[in-house]
Amino acid sequence: MSREEILAYLSSDWTRVMNYMDGALSTDVRLLDSVNNSIRSHSGKMLRPIVALLMAKACGQPNDDTYRYAAAIELLHNATLLHDDVADESSERRGLPTVSSLLGPSAAVLVGDFWLSKAVELVFGASSYSEVVGLFSKSLTSLAEGEMIQLEKASSADTQESDYYRIVECKTATLFYASTVSAMKSIKASGEMVRAAKDYGTSLGIAFQIKDDILDYVGTDVLGKPTGVDLKEKKITLPLLGALKNSPREAEIRSMIMDMDAHPEYQDEIRSFVMDNGGLDYAAGGLEKVFGKGKAALGGIEDSAAKDYLVSIVEYNTLRNI
Repeated sequence: MSREEILAYLSSDWTRVMNYMDGALSTDVRLLDSVNNSIRSHSGKMLRPIVALLMAKACGQPNDDTYRYAAAIELLHNATLLHDDVADESSERRGLPTVSSLLGPSAAVLVGDFWLSKAVELVFGASSYSEVVGLFSKSLTSLAEGEMIQLEKASSADTQESDYYRIVECKTATLFYASTVSAMKSIKASGEMVRAAKDYGTSLGIAFQIKDDILDYVGTDVLGKPTGVDLKEKKITLPLLGALKNSPREAEIRSMIMDMDAHPEYQDEIRSFVMDNGGLDYAAGGLEKVFGKGKAALGGIEDSAAKDYLVSIVEYNTLRNI
């Protein structure tokens, strides 16, 4: 099932979300407007508003609040990317120069703040905002905590698997389950359906990140995704953690990560270590487990086209599609 097929199914619901985003980002400040349009034209898959609408359709009928929350989540997601690029000193995102590299970190932070404030406006414009404002606030808290944990661990190279999953849940899964849970709140779904939406969103977010971390180690000629970014930033992700398990070289590899600035050639050696010691298989196993949890979370939802699309989306984020 392609993204185009899903968007065709969502039809007017998707149009309403896009209209809210366009309206929120409208500004007469020419530089800001130019940056906003550039970001919008390279906005990626937009999975978060897609799964929000699908979840609402699977369990009821989307309404104006659903559209507002779905648009707000995407604005919030892009705000975090703008801020992330500053924190990580990233020069490229989605194959293009980052706002930070073009206009400087101060401008990137300000643009991110603009997108964040517009997300808040959309939320508070909803009739059921009191049901979700705490959810959005908690998501922002988790994002900040995850970023700080990641920065702390990158400075010591002592990331453990429990640290990895906490970072992933804070930085990636939180916005996925905020999108699905806010959608359920907008249609006044039962507590059981809200819990199912949270479990699905969390599983999807974790699967999305594990797959991304695997792609950081595999070739990019076909996939078009640069490799080695995580290692350059001294991020120890699941493939490397899997390779380190029961390895007599664990202390040595962690020390090499700390010395990588002075010895960039270590990156290729560590990549080979992951390939040769089952790191990708280990991460793939974790990915399959998460897929099972995501699919199981939908078990209590009646069969429908929307449910089928939700299953296909979490399945797409497994290794069988790499």
